[in-house]
Amino acid sequence: MKLKDLCADERPREKMLSKGPASLSHAELLAVLLRSGTGEENVLDLARSLLSAAEGRLSVLSSFPLESFCAFKGIGPAKALTLQAALELGKRTLVELSTPEKRAVRDARDVYSLLIPVLRGLDHEECWAVFLNASGYLLGKELLTSGTLDRTMIDSRQVARRALEKRARSVILVHNHPSGNPAPGESDIRQTDIVRHALSTFDILLLDHVIVAEDSYYSFSEEKITSAGKKLSENE
Repeated sequence: MKLKDLCADERPREKMLSKGPASLSHAELLAVLLRSGTGEENVLDLARSLLSAAEGRLSVLSSFPLESFCAFKGIGPAKALTLQAALELGKRTLVELSTPEKRAVRDARDVYSLLIPVLRGLDHEECWAVFLNASGYLLGKELLTSGTLDRTMIDSRQVARRALEKRARSVILVHNHPSGNPAPGESDIRQTDIVRHALSTFDILLLDHVIVAEDSYYSFSEEKITSAGKKLSENE
């Protein structure tokens, strides 16, 4: 069925104009971005096909490389870039919302909540540093390295330098395991010790190293794996 054959309330753009963006489904919002379909498939069906390839999850879709979008008939580089830009804006919005100007970081759960918006759905490892003042309030967070599917290297000198520049009194390392298993490997343990030693030279404390998976995390400080969903529900 062609999009023009749908009633006005079923066309994504008209629906958005009359009822607002919150009234649209994921597929309808994607259709607004795509603007047009193909001769065989209208834009709404194209959007549904795209979403189906991502298991119906925007977090999966946001990790698609350009070539994965362009593999769909009717999606060229221009449309693919539009989709990537919109999905990246969504991720950055989540990061901003999760980072108020004055925020206390008290434990590994707080760290998980702070970084999961940027680490969820990644197909490679990233390592971040969280910088805190003497009272445990957030001074900032920074991407240190972006690695491969199962490895990322941490430059201890870079961590120490940025901590000094921010006048941080403590640091928390955070990185993800795309495999879904947050348990640390030998390399994780070794690199944690190296960074801890480098920071101690400047009287800066490495409070924790948190390894994040989709729904769980490992805390070196707590020395245990915690189910993020379970722990969050217990504290609601």
